[in-house]
This record gives sequence, C-alpha cells and structure tokens, in this order.
Amino acid sequence: MKHWQRTLVGPDAPLRQVLKAIDAAGVGIALVVDEGGVLIGTLSDGDVRRALINGAALEQACRPFVHTTPVVAPDGLDEGAALTMLRARKLRQLPRVDADGRVTGLSTVGDLLDVPERPEPVVIMAGGRGERLAELTRTTPKPMLNVGPRPILETIISGLAVQGFRRIFLSVNYMADQIEAHFGDGSDRGLNIGYLREDRPLGTCGALSLLPPEVEGPVLVTNGDVLTRVDYGQVMEAHIRDGAAATVVVRDYEMQVPFGVIRAADGRISGIEEKPSQVFNINAGVYVLSRPALERIPRGQAYDMPTLIQALIDADLAVRPHRAEGYWLDIGRPPDYDRANAEFGAVFGG
Repeated sequence: MKHWQRTLVGPDAPLRQVLKAIDAAGVGIALVVDEGGVLIGTLSDGDVRRALINGAALEQACRPFVHTTPVVAPDGLDEGAALTMLRARKLRQLPRVDADGRVTGLSTVGDLLDVPERPEPVVIMAGGRGERLAELTRTTPKPMLNVGPRPILETIISGLAVQGFRRIFLSVNYMADQIEAHFGDGSDRGLNIGYLREDRPLGTCGALSLLPPEVEGPVLVTNGDVLTRVDYGQVMEAHIRDGAAATVVVRDYEMQVPFGVIRAADGRISGIEEKPSQVFNINAGVYVLSRPALERIPRGQAYDMPTLIQALIDADLAVRPHRAEGYWLDIGRPPDYDRANAEFGAVFGG
C-alpha cells in the first residue's frame, strides 16, 4: 500500500492512538515498531476491540496486546509471491521487513487482487532436462534452479497467481519428485496445482494430451524456463475475442551482422551497409490453445508445438500472433541463466 507509514505506532502508544492509526490507514491493522523502525508486532482492529471488551482503557499503552509473532515478508518479495503468502495463511495484510527487521512496506489482499480470478487453466511445461545448462541441471531440474532468491518455476507460478490464474497443471518428467515435493497440490498457496506426468519425454506439447477430459480450453501454455512480465490475462482475452484456435506470443528479436554487407550484381558492387541489423518475430514460448488445437495432439505420443501450429495452419484454422511487451528471457544457456540472476532484482523486485 502507498501510505503504509500511517499504520506505524510505538509500543507505548495508547490504544486510542492505535485506533486512529488503523482508521487513517484503512487496512484494519497497525504495525508496532521501536524507535529504529524495527517491527515489534501488529495490532488489528479486532485485537483492540477485544482488549477494550476485556476492560482495557483507551489511554492504556498498547504494548500488552501486541501480537509479537506476525507473518512477515522479506523486502523486495514480488507481488505474486506476496499474494501466495496471503492466500496460504488466510491473511489480509502482510508486513514487509528488511534483513534487520525494519518495516519497509505493507502488502494487502486489496492491493494485489485488482484483477478477478480467471477460470482458464494453465499448463507449465516443466519436464525437460535442460541439457544445455550442463552441470547446473545434473541434480536439479531446470525449472527448479534458483534465479534470485527462489526457483524459476516459483516466480512463474507467482506471476500467474497475481494475474488471477488459480488452476495450474505442471507437466513433469525429469526429476519430477523435486517439483512435486516443492509445490504439492498448491493449497498452501491458494492454488489448485495438478500434474501431467510423462512416463517418457513427450516433446514440447505432447503432455497436453494428458489433461483431464473436463478441460476443454482455452488453455494457457507456457514454458517452465521463461521469465516474463507478459500480461497473460490480456493474451487470453484477445484469444477468446478473436475466436482463434491458437495464439502464439511473439517477440521482436534483433540480429546484427558484425561485418559490412556488400550488395553486388553483374560483377559490380552496388552498395555496402556497415553492420546492418534485421528484426525477426520469434516464438516467446507462451501460447493459448482452444479445443480444436487440443484435439489434434496425439495422446501419449511425443509431439512438438511447432508441428501442432503448422497442422492448424494447414487445416486453415485461425492461428494468431500476440506481441509480448515488457521483460522476457528464455533461460536456455548458461549466459541466459547468469543474465537472469543479474537482472532479477530490478525486474521482479526480489
């Protein structure tokens, strides 16, 4: 919240002042801090009400009634992760503190739930071996590698949660036990997480054939190694509005030739361009698939997304591009992994 400082009171503040702070902030809680701003505890409007009912006076210091073991979030935790904590603990407010325990902010459910809950399911393709990352994935599946303070997959799921997506399927194969042990059924995050278990690698979209029969689409599909700030809800809404069989999120990718390029014909040079650049539309690893697309995926067989997209085009079904704006990084190679860690704090705030 913007004006979280309004919630701050000292431990010797009278209950009357605490009530004024709670009323001024409008979020139902006061944060009790020492002179250095270190969090001592919290007092909710309910805590104060119960104190008064039990005989406390309005001018009595609040110290005896402070809840001294509140759930807190580290400074810099991104919105998706904060929402996950709030839902999992059934909280309305979540104080943020730095490494020294000083209050740096306050997250509330109201702040994070500006978007409605979305009914569409999401599939995250998290079964690959990540062989290009060599030693990094020898004992850890690529989606579970830490970028910043948490696994790649944790950041992806948190981003989906804060945008309103609650039903998530994880396609798993390589070291699936690590992923399942970490996320479980999602209930502690306020989510419904299921698993599409590949007995053998099924390519980049074959696992979608394992979706339960009641999932008819549209389904949002994203790779488990893509960190992005894409507005998934906007992608889904545009897909539904256009009635497409499939939507492919695309990005601009610029390639520069590191030399001067010569134009020549009939034995003569007609021009030279020094280090020209060319921009391509590339596949960003995020899709929306409706029922006509899902029906074309053979069950239990290896099948790749480019093959499916081409089959839809050949069948004259609508396949639409959706240009992604904002941050996007596919973590495929060690330099990409290093870049993701270097940029994480600035992009995701944690």
